[in-house]
Amino acid sequence: MNYIYPDYYKDFNCIKGECRHNCCIGWEIDIDDNTLEFYKTVSGDFGEKLKNNIAFKEQPHFILGEKERCPFLNKKNLCDIIIELGEEHLCEICADHPRFRNQLPDRTEIGLGLSCEAAARLIIGKKTPMILIGNIETTDTIILLRDKILKVLQDRNKNVLERLKEMLYICNTDFDFDSIYIFFDILLSLERLDEEWTKTLTTLKLGFKNADFDGFDCFMEMRQTEYEQLAVYMLYRHFSNAFDEQSIIEKARFTAFTVLLIRSIGAVIWSKTQSFNFDDMIEIIRLFSAEIEYSDENLYILLDELGI
Repeated sequence: MNYIYPDYYKDFNCIKGECRHNCCIGWEIDIDDNTLEFYKTVSGDFGEKLKNNIAFKEQPHFILGEKERCPFLNKKNLCDIIIELGEEHLCEICADHPRFRNQLPDRTEIGLGLSCEAAARLIIGKKTPMILIGNIETTDTIILLRDKILKVLQDRNKNVLERLKEMLYICNTDFDFDSIYIFFDILLSLERLDEEWTKTLTTLKLGFKNADFDGFDCFMEMRQTEYEQLAVYMLYRHFSNAFDEQSIIEKARFTAFTVLLIRSIGAVIWSKTQSFNFDDMIEIIRLFSAEIEYSDENLYILLDELGI
């Protein structure tokens, strides 16, 4: 199998108990069949704890406890399954997160998701252009188009907004950057995972018209790589699944929309506080990814709206 991955992929390390937004809290964790069969064979007190904390009906999953914590996340925010059984006996979702895989005819593209704080820091904080590792030669027209756009998004002779416009032009579409406010109510209407995202969107909606975008853009002039890496990630993760002209338009607009939304939130925060640091950027991107990328329903609704 031909595996393709970003050059930062192998640098990822879970920060375990230091993570501020533990992926073992607030997520329903499904258990794959092979792991479930192994868990049924575990004996002793821990085996009993496993059986008592798994819902076996329909799609088997761990039964979340108080504050929606995985029952195997201990007080030190470490995984008791790893401690008791070893990392090799995690279920597939736990072992893979925050990794994703896109299966294509001639390759499997893998990467890291931005809903993970450590992955987001690694990706967004990268100062050099992302490079894809593996046998990237292909005749797939979608991938060839995407790779052409990647070069555009990494052209540091232009600012990021100019690069986004060129990307949209290549995909035979456009997007009115000044009209992004019409999507605020749509975002607020979507399924919610974390109420911090509601607060962020509400702050954005209330402060958007008075935000000093020119001042904020000057403030962010030396941090253009953060926008670049966000755009490149979005294109790499989502564009390969495009299959016709309409889906190409949706994915291109989604990439542009994501950068513009994060820029807008940053501008509102900076206009109020005169501060918007790297930690602020990572938290907003992490929230967006968790709320949109990791909810198929939310993602499809947004893509449909962007495709109109």
